[in-house]
Amino acid sequence: MTRLYSRITGTGSYLPPQRLTNADLVAQLAATGVETSDDWIVERTGIRARHFAAADVTCSDLALQASQNALQAAGLEAKDIDLIIVATSTPDMVFPSSACILQNKLGIAGCPAFDVQAVCSGFVYALTVADAMIRTGTATKALVVGAEVFSRILDFSDRTTCVLFGDGAGAVVLEASDTPGILASDLHADGKHVGILCVPGQVSGGAVAGHALLKMDGPAVFKLAVGVLEEAARATLLKAGKVQEDIDWLIPHQANIRIMQSTAKRLKLSMDKVVVTVDQHGNTSAASIPLALDSAVRSGKIKKGETLMLEGVGGGFTWGAVLLNL
Repeated sequence: MTRLYSRITGTGSYLPPQRLTNADLVAQLAATGVETSDDWIVERTGIRARHFAAADVTCSDLALQASQNALQAAGLEAKDIDLIIVATSTPDMVFPSSACILQNKLGIAGCPAFDVQAVCSGFVYALTVADAMIRTGTATKALVVGAEVFSRILDFSDRTTCVLFGDGAGAVVLEASDTPGILASDLHADGKHVGILCVPGQVSGGAVAGHALLKMDGPAVFKLAVGVLEEAARATLLKAGKVQEDIDWLIPHQANIRIMQSTAKRLKLSMDKVVVTVDQHGNTSAASIPLALDSAVRSGKIKKGETLMLEGVGGGFTWGAVLLNL
């Protein structure tokens, strides 16, 4: 019996048209009495610009554009898809899932569709779930999406967080194959760290109970992130029977250039092997890895047959990595 694997056959992404440079955001914040600067933002984060969705644009709207681009790259039509997974922390509504809403916007019905909520690790989690479902024969052609409208949950009176995030979506088509694509993955969570990065609000009695805007302990997140990203990458390499020298490209969650630099250093990888889009996209949470992947594929930086390490870390606290051959 032929063993089933899964391979990425198409990538896609989408950024809302509204692009805000640091100067744009600094001017907007100054009008409300919040002081920051381009130098302050760049020095601490590496971010120079981000995109914000218009008020009437939802997570599934961004996901739709990215999905259509990924389907086109894979040479498929929406009707060919038999599994949809959307990684998001900013869904269209409490329920149904943004994946079900996306399914309808794609004009298809019947296949399983659900959301994965692991914040910035969401895409790595979703890709691992889709890989498992393909390997067991539950699906043959999956659409895996990361989509976020984080601008909706930012506290614009807190300069330490509101400058970090942006909106966008990235998607991949994952297909069954008789040759290995996804080689190994490693996922983790530790709920005792829930308080260092969270949106501690909920809908209750028709109103928001608690605090519905993002809260983050930056130093605590940084300290945890660097350590667990190295551990997940090494564990994934071990599972795949590979070593760090086998990695052609590291595509980390685009949260902060300092975290990315520290992770690369621990893995003894040159920054020349790290895909960096945080400077232009900001932190787009679950969308950041597929956005960076698609950007590098379409620019010709990443080529067919190369080995990629994807890794993310986010609120929960969640973290994980996936090693794959493109």
